[in-house]
Amino acid sequence: MNKKMMRLLPAVLLAAFSSQASAAAFQLLEQNASGLGVSYAGSAAVADNASTIFYNPAGMTMLPGRQISLGVNAIGPSYKFTNIGTNSTFGLTGSNGGDAGGWAAVPNAYVSWQLAPQWFVGLGISAPFGLATEYEDPNWIGRYHALKSEIKTVNLNPSLAYRVNDKVALGFGLNYQRIEAEMGNMAAPGTIAVLKGKDSAWGWNAGALFNLSPAMRVGVSYRSAMKYDLEGDQFIGAAITPVRAKLKLPDTFILSVWQQVSDRWEAMGDFSYTRWDSLNRLDIYHRATGASRGSEPFGYENSWRIAWGAAYKYNDAWKLKFGIAYDRTPVSDLVRSARVPDNNRIWLSLGAQWKPARDSMIDVGYAYLYVKDTYINQAKTFTWGGGNAATLNGRYDTSAHILGVQFTQGF
Repeated sequence: MNKKMMRLLPAVLLAAFSSQASAAAFQLLEQNASGLGVSYAGSAAVADNASTIFYNPAGMTMLPGRQISLGVNAIGPSYKFTNIGTNSTFGLTGSNGGDAGGWAAVPNAYVSWQLAPQWFVGLGISAPFGLATEYEDPNWIGRYHALKSEIKTVNLNPSLAYRVNDKVALGFGLNYQRIEAEMGNMAAPGTIAVLKGKDSAWGWNAGALFNLSPAMRVGVSYRSAMKYDLEGDQFIGAAITPVRAKLKLPDTFILSVWQQVSDRWEAMGDFSYTRWDSLNRLDIYHRATGASRGSEPFGYENSWRIAWGAAYKYNDAWKLKFGIAYDRTPVSDLVRSARVPDNNRIWLSLGAQWKPARDSMIDVGYAYLYVKDTYINQAKTFTWGGGNAATLNGRYDTSAHILGVQFTQGF
């Protein structure tokens, strides 16, 4: 594939891979629908379809022949702000902003191919990170903190797996990831500031799968951090300034277990750790002069997630799923912003799998995300009007619904 196509394909796919955050901060776990019904427990160990390429490429060794898997998840978060004490030095007033969330689709596609008894190759297309918050009322009381925030990614993931023996398999993948970001807020009365940037980066992922017995598997996997040199423009009213900024999105480690408990029941568990401390602040500079053009603080901490799920085989065609997870946010009370009003969450999931034929599967899933009451006390100082200051003080009522469907076909 030539360089022009490498740039063009992700740019086209970004239009389809617009997405809402559902995991902590703006990470997206929803890279298939088959795991949604169990809250993505056992993600690096289940390996029952080609989407294992994202979670653990070693899992391809569990997929004989060729297999294609296509899916989409619809994510609908809600962020409703209630003002409980916002103050400013310039008499700031306004509404609560309405709901800053909304529905978006996260598609995915995977193909795996067994080349030889021990060798497997595959390709995955996914969206590991995504964010979309936009306040319905542009004159809301927090308009100087945020109006619109959007992050879109698309990830191309060619992968290779090798079955060492009946007990151990190894996998490795390269990741070519494209990002587009936009942040907007009121900069001064009647003046909106918008920052836009984009870039591409390379990363990698690797995993191992251990078959401890015919009824138990353990999987471990790692996805590397992605380092971007964003380039774009800063719009402040009618003025346009070419800008650049460095952004490092976090790496993630996963430990998973899958166990066949009986001829009807299987159970799975998951622990993941994401190093969000790589995202401290976004410093913005003039592309030509290097002069500072502002900074967007994050101050994220490392986070973790734990999940448990189970599946019940009703008959040869149907399998029922359910799961629960606790997802710890990297966003502390001290650094929470109106762009990402995130907090700890609990996942409650249900799902089903139907096999209309031996080599075909259809998975559906639903998850409700209960998010702890989210309070914000974000201060911001402006250079206009003698250094005016505003503190956004209030509470967010936050929740999310996720619906997913996936089709898998073996050949």
